[in-house]
Amino acid sequence: MSQALSDYPLLSQAQLPKQLRQLSQDQLPELADEVRQFLLHSVSRSSGHLASGLGTVELTLALHYVYDTPFDRLVWDVGHQAYPHKILTGRAEQMHTIRQKDGLHPFPWREESEYDTFSVGHSSTSISAALGMAIAADKEAQGRRVVAVIGDGALTGGMAFEALNHAGDIHKDMLVIINDNEMSISENVGALNNHMARILSGSLYTSIRESGKKVLGAMPPIKELARRAEEHLKGMVVPGTLFEELGFNYIGPIDGHDVDGLVDTLRNMRELKGPQILHVMTKKGKGYQPAEEDPIGYHGVPKFNPDEWKLPKSAPGKPTFSKVFGDWLCDMAEQDPKLVAITPAMREGSGMVAFSQRFPEQYYDAAIAEQHAVTLGAGFACEGLNPVVAIYSTFLQRAFDQVIHDVAIMNLPVLFAIDRGGLVGADGQTHQGAFDLSYLRCIPNLTVMAPADEDECRQMLYTGHRMDSPAAVRYPRGQGMGTQIQDAMTELPIGKAEIRRRGKGIAILSFGTLLPYALEAAEQLDATVVNMRFVKPLDEAMVKAMAESHDQLITLEENALQSGAGSAVLESLAAQGIAKPVLQLGLPDRFIEQGSQEEMHAVLELDAAGILKRAKAAFGL
Repeated sequence: MSQALSDYPLLSQAQLPKQLRQLSQDQLPELADEVRQFLLHSVSRSSGHLASGLGTVELTLALHYVYDTPFDRLVWDVGHQAYPHKILTGRAEQMHTIRQKDGLHPFPWREESEYDTFSVGHSSTSISAALGMAIAADKEAQGRRVVAVIGDGALTGGMAFEALNHAGDIHKDMLVIINDNEMSISENVGALNNHMARILSGSLYTSIRESGKKVLGAMPPIKELARRAEEHLKGMVVPGTLFEELGFNYIGPIDGHDVDGLVDTLRNMRELKGPQILHVMTKKGKGYQPAEEDPIGYHGVPKFNPDEWKLPKSAPGKPTFSKVFGDWLCDMAEQDPKLVAITPAMREGSGMVAFSQRFPEQYYDAAIAEQHAVTLGAGFACEGLNPVVAIYSTFLQRAFDQVIHDVAIMNLPVLFAIDRGGLVGADGQTHQGAFDLSYLRCIPNLTVMAPADEDECRQMLYTGHRMDSPAAVRYPRGQGMGTQIQDAMTELPIGKAEIRRRGKGIAILSFGTLLPYALEAAEQLDATVVNMRFVKPLDEAMVKAMAESHDQLITLEENALQSGAGSAVLESLAAQGIAKPVLQLGLPDRFIEQGSQEEMHAVLELDAAGILKRAKAAFGL
């Protein structure tokens, strides 16, 4: 149920930026309070990302108030912080549908709104995209302005610094706002910084600076002396030396919750030439005390009652695959002092909190730098350590070259624990783990495993850790099936599948956790079901045996059909000179939209009913 906008008198008048700009500046603090309350109550009803958006309310208001969006381009990084942006760009009444099937997209999405200039889900992309837009704006010569908003955490990604380096060199007009939410960079040093930000962005300082450059231009030694003196003066007040060296004019830090100060500073900066950086200090979870005190816990939230000041405890249930991995990691570290575990800033999501606390000397957070995380593991392996790189499927895509160049070519024993393989649910297209089987299967020296349940996941992790070559274990988001997890760890025979049900006529070759669907459908079809376990090396003997003893084959995987596990089966049949009808079931050739895993399994006909329907249609049953 949507909220009544009539309960928010100013917000109801400012549902679009052009309406927002009709308000007086002294009304903005009150509007900020309304947006914050609307956001809190909306997310509490729908679930979603909360703390980041609470911290960017005033910044979002100021940006849309000063800049002529959508003519001026506003580019958000990642998108967790963009909920207030959605509220203020005509989507307030749909906010209760966010992250749900057929609802608002969880992140900025070009197809959803003209105000969403760049579709995004991964980190550190905003500055590169904004630079491209700034260059295009310069070519158009219509006075278009471009702003990128990047969280300080995203600056740990190398791509952001590559873009900063390029932008500073090209020297096009653009503004990069660093939203520093007290997690890194610097402390907020208060009123002095706010005062200095206004001075340094104002016309007086800028005109003095530019005039001084013109006057001193004919006297290079004096000009250099003046430049150094200016840098020294600014360096005493603001921590912007790095950005100045990259070619940016640095302003800040400024209080990101002082909407008047933001408007004044942004109004000044809109007219500045060349690349600019505004460093804004915000508080993640601002305005809701539980989120301020626990910004990590309130980053992504389920449905909850904001009046209770606590999130509901999830009912005891089956362990998630992430927890299975985290437990295995701790158990393995007790046995292997050479084990080192790496995560690219996903400690909580990857189930590594307990490990980081119990084995701090063996735990490494590489920040949002997936390429570095993989090659760090390669460096560990070169020196005889046993690295485990815990990474989401969608984020491993960003380090594809490092997997090949830095791990596989040298045949280094790096274990990749690939979380969120397959469909992930509410995060949608940017986060679906749809491609890992395809892009890993083609890499020499790499063993690729897909467990059917949580105990098999544990045993495969152990198997991969014991190998003297690269290995990947790919498992899904969410809870397991309730399979009993064995404390003992046993190496599985490499490249060997197992028959889970014997039938006749049809053989279903299942890769991964869709196996229960296969078994359910097989009861209706009286089909044989094989848990293939290994995508690479494929159990070609099993493929041959199934083809020779059955009339039709079905391959089942939660991965793109193109080049996936089913393609591996077809290649094996062709290589063995076997002709057999094969129905490939998997993810179609499109980016899969948001929706719960169960909903999307049904939509894509990967559940038991879908398998039965597709088999009957394909084989005329």
